[in-house]
Amino acid sequence: MQTLKDTYRRSRWLMPSVALMLGGVYLAAQWIGGDATGGLISFGIMAVFAAILVLLDGRSGAIEIMRRPARDERARNIDLAATAFAGIVVITIILVAVMVQLARGESPSPYAQLGAAGGIAYLVALVVMQRRG
Repeated sequence: MQTLKDTYRRSRWLMPSVALMLGGVYLAAQWIGGDATGGLISFGIMAVFAAILVLLDGRSGAIEIMRRPARDERARNIDLAATAFAGIVVITIILVAVMVQLARGESPSPYAQLGAAGGIAYLVALVVMQRRG
């Protein structure tokens, strides 16, 4: 029996729709903030990303994994490794930004809060996953 979750996971339109929706949110936020041009550029970037997802659907293994990472064990492992790599890059950038701000004699906020949130999330995930087995 196919569940609603399976239907969304298999829909080729879910990710492009989410990209367009986020583009609309960026557009609205920047428009409200007085930067309508920046908002249109942000929306355009997200629209191009959505178009790429649609055009390369079925022809790109990477897009298939983004769309359905739980498809098989290989896809899950690739998705997990890519997510871990992205996390390491973001954490490194946050740590460097904190150090640069401190070296300038300036407040490391909001980088310090992002780093703290990431560290706490990591520790909570370790504890929860370790207890699950």
